[in-house]
Amino acid sequence: MLSFLAEVVNASWQLLNQAAFYILFGLLVGGLLKTFLSPAYVAEHLGKGRFSSVFKAALLGIPIPLCSCGVLPAAATLKKQGANNGAVTAFLISTPESGIDSITMSWALLDPIMTVARPVSAFISAAVAGLLENFISFKPSKAEPQAALPPFRMAGAAASAAPAQQPGFAAKLKAGVQYMVNDLWPDIMGWFFIGIIAGGIITALVPDEIFSTWLGGGFYSMLLMLAVGIPLYICASASTPIAAAFILKGASPGTALVFLLAGPATNITSLTVLIGILGKRATGLFLLSIAVVSVLCGLAVDAVYLSLGIKAAATIGHHGAMLPHEVMLAAVVVLFALSVRPLLNSLQRRFGKTEAKKSSCCGTQPEQEEKSSCGCGGKHNTCC
Repeated sequence: MLSFLAEVVNASWQLLNQAAFYILFGLLVGGLLKTFLSPAYVAEHLGKGRFSSVFKAALLGIPIPLCSCGVLPAAATLKKQGANNGAVTAFLISTPESGIDSITMSWALLDPIMTVARPVSAFISAAVAGLLENFISFKPSKAEPQAALPPFRMAGAAASAAPAQQPGFAAKLKAGVQYMVNDLWPDIMGWFFIGIIAGGIITALVPDEIFSTWLGGGFYSMLLMLAVGIPLYICASASTPIAAAFILKGASPGTALVFLLAGPATNITSLTVLIGILGKRATGLFLLSIAVVSVLCGLAVDAVYLSLGIKAAATIGHHGAMLPHEVMLAAVVVLFALSVRPLLNSLQRRFGKTEAKKSSCCGTQPEQEEKSSCGCGGKHNTCC
């Protein structure tokens, strides 16, 4: 048991060392996208054109680091601002399948071929779904012009009756870093570390023969991976170390690519919400496009490796290891430092509420607690 735990810790540590610098770089770029990319400008370009809007939406989604649930409110907003169904569908696929953070992690943990194949495949699957949807149902947008979005303001800025001046580069850079530290990293931190640990467990626990037999390549291997990936909830960053572990254990790179595309793009929860946003037909096209394009791209990637005579397992993780050891270790330290505050906040939210309930509902003054907001006494006395 101790030897197994040591293997898991060692494998997870190696994955974390290789990924830390690149996830930090991806987070920084994601934060800058938030402050330098105008939502009003984006919405304007996604409502016009039967086909051009789809390509723009698919391209726009590639660098944005959002998971399959996190992208839903963004897509709903685009829909309300006049984006057509095809553009929204394309955005919903390309955004969770790729992201600047997952692209940099692909370079660190996978190899150049997979690093390129991942966003390209995401763009293709998004474009196919969006084009099919607009080919069937496109109507010129009749949405009312939206009110102008409020100008960018730094946190704590004083209100003024005069129109706010647009911030300079330094102000936007600061806001982007703040968004990265306070919002973006806390949102994906848990899933990132879960992916790192899961990759370590797979490396230490699962025999190579299982992957080489069942996921070694070919059409049926990819169908099996689709069955695993479609209902699973996992973000693009967390899926990367797991895919690396798959390949090291004998899965073909094309089969791993299917997991990298289907896993982040879909899950049971998001599919039910999608029906409300897009409708049943568009959601069906969404799923069909992801499944078909993922398998076709997986087969194409396997063919590329075969034609070049490259064994994917022999190239996995080599580019992340090219960084100096000191840089990799420093990146791990920074990543842990950024994680302290979100972790403490999460623990405080979870255990603080429990303590608050105990103190308010089960205190020493029951006659006052009967009228308390938590409802002790009367019909809501189950909290005691």
